[in-house]
Order: sequence, then C-alpha cells, then structure tokens
Amino acid sequence: MDVRIEASWKAILQPEFDQAYFKELSDFVRKEYATKRIFPPGNLIFNAFDQCPFDRVKVVIIGQDPYHGPGQAHGLCFSVNDGVEFPPSLVNIFKEIQRDLGIPLPASGNLTRWAQQGVLLLNATLTVQAQCAGSHQGKGWERFTDAAIRELADKKEHLVFMLWGSYAQQKGAFIDSARHLVLKTAHPSPLSAHRGFMGCGHFSEANRYLKAQGLSEINW
Repeated sequence: MDVRIEASWKAILQPEFDQAYFKELSDFVRKEYATKRIFPPGNLIFNAFDQCPFDRVKVVIIGQDPYHGPGQAHGLCFSVNDGVEFPPSLVNIFKEIQRDLGIPLPASGNLTRWAQQGVLLLNATLTVQAQCAGSHQGKGWERFTDAAIRELADKKEHLVFMLWGSYAQQKGAFIDSARHLVLKTAHPSPLSAHRGFMGCGHFSEANRYLKAQGLSEINW
C-alpha cells in the first residue's frame, strides 16, 4: 500500500506518527486494505494534507467519514471524483454557494480545486470499509485528525473554520474564536440542511474575512 503525506504536514504530525496508538491504527488499516474493500485508495488516505500544505491552509472544513460507495471517496471531505454523481450533502453545498455567491452548479463534484486554493477538506476518520459507514471510527483516526486541527488552531492565525453539524462543532470546540473565524451551522445533509445550512452565507462570509486579512479569496 503506497501511503505518503506531504512534507510540511509530515514534519508537524511526526509526534503523532511516533505514538503507540498510531502504530496500532496503521496496523489495523493495512490489514483492512489487505483483506477487504476499503476507501479511499491507499495512496489517497492523506490526500487532504497532500493537496493543501500546512502553510497554505486558509479555510478548514471538517467532515466525518469518507464516502463508502464505489468510486466516490478520494481523500477530501464532501468531494467526489470527476464523473461521479453528487451525493446529497454536496448538492446542498453547491446550492448554497449558488444562492450565496451566484456561482452556477459545477459540472464536477471534485473539490481538489478548493484544496489547492487553501481549503483543508478534512474528514475526522480517513478510511472506511465499502458499504459500511462508520466502520473505521474509534480506531485512532479521530485522535490523529484532532491533532492536525489543534496544530492549525494553535500555530496559525486568521483561519476560517467551517463547522457544519454537531459532530464537527464538538470536534472544533477548542478553537479560539478570537483568533480565527469559526462558522457554525447545521450539516448540509438533506436531513438537517433546512435547519440553518441553506441560507447560512458561510462562503461569502469566509471570503470577506480573508479579504479583510489581506488574503486572497477562495474561488468557490
């Protein structure tokens, strides 16, 4: 299994890689890939980090679990590969961007274009068994991604954190809102989007904040 992580993130997260829990997690994940169908492909487990080096992060969006259907997950939360039908939450994200900024719905649900502009699209859990949502939760990934979020929150200033739904809000509860812009609303899932996500205006608000800090806006 070809697993790698971008150099700046590797250096920052090395203390996690060196801990016993991460060795146990790594052993578990390797066995899973060897014996079951696991998403995303092994070389894309750390794709969120690879596409968005530490020094380039401007916005952080926290998801929960990779998609567990064939061909969907490629290591960026909410994102799907080119040519894959948009999952319902992603449809609502694009609808809110259209409402908020007047940007038409894109042809592809591949959000690599966001990541390369400084949007860290980080799932709490980085792997999942096919057709088995949540199957790799509680194995150590959450501790690892907590550490990544804490490094960003503590070592950088003026980031935008988009915390959609109670899970993301709990995961980001320690972030200092005096130091960063912390945007909270309901999850974009059809089950909850009507409770605040639709109409939240997070995308224009993020860009106004970035511009005020002298940073380039995100082309959503």
